[in-house]
Amino acid sequence: MDKWQHTINKTISFAGIGLHSGNTVRMSVKPADVDTGISFFRTDLGRKVMIPATLYRVSDTRLATTLAKDDVSISTTEHLLAALSGMGIDNAVIELDNDEVPIMDGSAAPFVQLLKKVGRKRQKAARVMLKITRKIEIHNGDSMIIIEPYDGFKVSGEINFSHPLVKKQKLSLEVDAETFSREIASARTFGFLHEVEYLRQNGKALGGSLDNAIVIDQSEILNSEGLRFSNEFVRHKLLDLIGDLALLGCPVLGHVTAIKSGHGQHLQLMQAIADHPECWQFIKWTENGANSAFEKVVMSTRAAGNKILPFFVPPQVLPVPNSTPLPA
Repeated sequence: MDKWQHTINKTISFAGIGLHSGNTVRMSVKPADVDTGISFFRTDLGRKVMIPATLYRVSDTRLATTLAKDDVSISTTEHLLAALSGMGIDNAVIELDNDEVPIMDGSAAPFVQLLKKVGRKRQKAARVMLKITRKIEIHNGDSMIIIEPYDGFKVSGEINFSHPLVKKQKLSLEVDAETFSREIASARTFGFLHEVEYLRQNGKALGGSLDNAIVIDQSEILNSEGLRFSNEFVRHKLLDLIGDLALLGCPVLGHVTAIKSGHGQHLQLMQAIADHPECWQFIKWTENGANSAFEKVVMSTRAAGNKILPFFVPPQVLPVPNSTPLPA
């Protein structure tokens, strides 16, 4: 894992369709200073409203992850955040002229291609990383998500659908820029035809098409090109997980296992992390002459966490159902 913070070398701009709104969205991703993280700006409102990409700006997890501040919101953020996180971008400013990040081809691959084109810029500041020291579990019915100590960042996912073209799929990967780009980024969002029809009747998925989603009916995949991976469905679930975990605001050293989970469970896990500071600590890389090593930069307490990542300690902490920290 990179020891230093990075931004992008220069601005990238593009346009696309919002999955749910069906509107054309113009977007730019710009370089940003150290320790500023990822932030979104709406440019269509006649006033400057900044929404930081943090846990406590999540306003909705149905269908996608939506961030909001006051009366301003931005939805479907997870694929772009996954691309930035997966490619090791710590600081960036995202400007868009509508309320939804464009869906592109339904994956993070178009964003990754643009990021590779402009390249990363190393910055003169060490990364602060969130190191998991004790296991935390979230249970919701047959859904479960766990984060536990690990020397690196690893994600494992499992899905289980009754549909014969999906069934049970499992995948476990250690995530770095190479594996994210090769194994996860191009996995597309998916849905069942009857669900798409229902969403459209209710004013959602208006921009959805076979160009930006895998659509499955009772017996076949409707996309003429078929699947990009035999287990593309679970790969996309891992893409969503990585994008949502970017809202912690710094890289994670830990192993996340998600079973039948979605955006709501990802949010619950992040809230549980914030709510159990005894289960993690902040570390960063330091250099002292010929010696280089990770060091603990703050004790894992709410007061210390507040100095580095203020959103870890909001004025009101949301309750997390069934969150249980367990000894490592």
